[in-house]
Amino acid sequence: MNKTLKKLAPVIILLAFAASVTVQAAQGADRSGKEVVDKVCSTCHATGANGAPKIGDQAAWRKRSERGLADLTANAIKGIRKMPAHGGNQNVSDLEIERAITFMVNQSGGHWAEPINRTKPVAERPGKKIVEMQCIKCHKAGVGGAPKIGDRDAWIKRGSAGMDSLVRSSINGHGGMPARGGMADLTDSEIRGAVVYMFNQGITEKK
Repeated sequence: MNKTLKKLAPVIILLAFAASVTVQAAQGADRSGKEVVDKVCSTCHATGANGAPKIGDQAAWRKRSERGLADLTANAIKGIRKMPAHGGNQNVSDLEIERAITFMVNQSGGHWAEPINRTKPVAERPGKKIVEMQCIKCHKAGVGGAPKIGDRDAWIKRGSAGMDSLVRSSINGHGGMPARGGMADLTDSEIRGAVVYMFNQGITEKK
């Protein structure tokens, strides 16, 4: 190796490493729906260009959401009317397209749960985190008759039939509460953790 190559060797190694990291990043974690929409879909959907349903147009998205995520995803993957396949970006995966559609539906009045990658192991989320992220929306103030977090009598009454019964109601939905608390990607174990957390907050609260 001549002197010039010796001097450049550290730089070459560094560039190779950087390139490797870039490739790994591109092939790594799937992007969220918002990220994909911001970088790809917003080109047309932010303004309604080329007849694309505009983000925030509830009437336009309600009509489309009635067809379901699978149908909307199939159209986006293949392309429809003036929209090219994969929104014109072949680097967007099928899962990322599902997430992007879900994000746009939710920004337009929908309440869909963002799809998860079921081929990769997902760390279980603790009950406290799930409560703070989702359950608190109703259980903090008792919206729709939901037992308020910290209401000792309400939680003891509901827990009288046993924790399994309480968890089963949360999984299947009960009264005004939708199945899985409105988060379709919650596992049974995560739901149990959230229920146990709220129950414990209730029975340990002093009168």
